[in-house]
Amino acid sequence: MPIPADWPTTEAQALAEQERLRPLVQTHDPDDAYGSGGSDGSGSGSGVGRLIAGVDVAYDDEHDLVAAAAVLLDHDTLAVVEQSTAVGRIPFPYTPGLLAFRELPAVLDALAALTHTPDTVVCDGYGLAHPRRLGLASHLGVLTGLRTLGVAKTPFTFHHHDPDTPRGSTTQLTDPATGEEVGRALRTRPGVKPVYVSIGHRISLDTAVRTTLQLAPHYRLPETTRHADSLCRRALADALHTRTPAN
Repeated sequence: MPIPADWPTTEAQALAEQERLRPLVQTHDPDDAYGSGGSDGSGSGSGVGRLIAGVDVAYDDEHDLVAAAAVLLDHDTLAVVEQSTAVGRIPFPYTPGLLAFRELPAVLDALAALTHTPDTVVCDGYGLAHPRRLGLASHLGVLTGLRTLGVAKTPFTFHHHDPDTPRGSTTQLTDPATGEEVGRALRTRPGVKPVYVSIGHRISLDTAVRTTLQLAPHYRLPETTRHADSLCRRALADALHTRTPAN
């Protein structure tokens, strides 16, 4: 997996790229979102299409390796339709707020290896819930034109009150500096700590929350994330085994 030749390599370049891309994020559902079909014309009428991809990454900094997985699910049945992985060098140093620059080249390659185009992509991370309003989900959406949303395990630097106990309860995730709502804390399991949902690109926050709940019928995390997390970890382990000489 080669790193794109024009990929930012310094913090200044990455910050400038985020500033350039941020105005391109679309924070609403497409006009044809409801009643439109999936990429094969048969959609479920869910507003996000039939084919929902989950993407996730795993790292080994010591060996300079990153593995990404893309797992495509059927929205209605949550059955796996297709999956792919990509492994390569880590293209950017660890810097809070700039993690997309470490992850996106591998994620883009994993998505490109799918034979079906996702109608929506769920990212394990943030979209607008980001200090510069361009987390990985938004960055990925703008680069690809795909509808994306972010579902994170922790709220990063933003404030929220705990949602009520029942499944489906939400509270606002707000920027303490501006009071702006940047996402929502969503209870996907009764009494279990929430996940943090934010707009990625070409989706409204209400639709992002509803989609996350639909994708998490049994566990805290959506099935898209659960499958992608497991697959990228296996891909990384396989890559490390291949690179490490036997004793």
